[in-house]
Amino acid sequence: MVRPGVRGRNALACLRGEDGAAATGCRPGNPVRDAVLWPLAFVLVPELSLPAGLTARPMRADDMAAAADLLAAAEVVDDTGEHESAEGLADWWVNDLVDLTRDSLLVQTPDGEVVALAAVVAPPTFRDAFTVYLEGCVHPDRRGRGIGRALLAWQLARGAQVHAERHPEAPARLTVSVFATMGTAEALVRHAGLTPQRWFSQMARPLTGLPATPAVPGVRLVPFTFDRDDEVRRAHNAAFSGHYGSSERDAASWQVLFTGQRSFRPDLSVLAIEDGAVLGYVLAYVSEATTEATGDRETYLGQIGVLPHARGRGIAKATITEALRLAAGHDCQVAALQVDSENGSGAVGLYEGLGFVTQRTRVSWVRDVSPPA
Repeated sequence: MVRPGVRGRNALACLRGEDGAAATGCRPGNPVRDAVLWPLAFVLVPELSLPAGLTARPMRADDMAAAADLLAAAEVVDDTGEHESAEGLADWWVNDLVDLTRDSLLVQTPDGEVVALAAVVAPPTFRDAFTVYLEGCVHPDRRGRGIGRALLAWQLARGAQVHAERHPEAPARLTVSVFATMGTAEALVRHAGLTPQRWFSQMARPLTGLPATPAVPGVRLVPFTFDRDDEVRRAHNAAFSGHYGSSERDAASWQVLFTGQRSFRPDLSVLAIEDGAVLGYVLAYVSEATTEATGDRETYLGQIGVLPHARGRGIAKATITEALRLAAGHDCQVAALQVDSENGSGAVGLYEGLGFVTQRTRVSWVRDVSPPA
């Protein structure tokens, strides 16, 4: 599951598994491509067509352990590098930003086994387009039976409803993220008419042989403290104002997506301070689920930014290097981050120069929705 904040959390999400071929239980035609009907007053959510014996209901807070087990089973096949815990999923889905009753589905067998899930997540703030993230997973043993196709049809229709209900005046992006390792998921979204719009590199490096932290004249590097939380939020908004898919985070969504996550590590996060003000920042996260699954404790550098007027002074290199050294001193063995391959700020070269190597590629597949005429 790809989400803002911890590993891969850049406000993009993935629907895992299921091929795009016609499967038993699906109605004729292409219900995925044809599910969204305008005008605004009438957006059709198609009847969910599942294989015999399976039923669907909204997710609940007490489903998070079963959801984590499902994602763990899928990860063996999908190889996304993502590892989720029940607590981490609760942070993401059980909050004021997500209406589980209307915006999620859990698919079960008659004996209660969870075989698939889907969610529609729409953070409240945006810049150029209102982004609706479509997240989901189908158990590997249940793929090829039309479950993923049915869930994606529901998600696309529900995503269009959310757009119509909340921000009909703006264009929208209904977004699914698919790793390059997930060929059947790629076929599914392509068959649904989504198009690839952005490629993101998941990069990592071992925390050995680290360079010394370079000095930046006039700048102090200090750990994150919560008395500066809102200042860092505002710095982040300014630093990412021109980036693809970025959003003007308000205080509530900032807490839910970033510094309110239980995996957030203020002690491993670094702020660059000059004349008492934040110029740059690195926010770090440590997922215990990742540690348990891989055997390595990983610091994930989820948000990295420098205010526009302070760029070109080496602040990004200094804050990242300091964050790496802090992590190494706190029993972390690996550092990871994500970068947009089309980032125009030189970030890819910076990360490569600091020893990061691309391990996986994630593609953002999108259905663009225009405001009604």
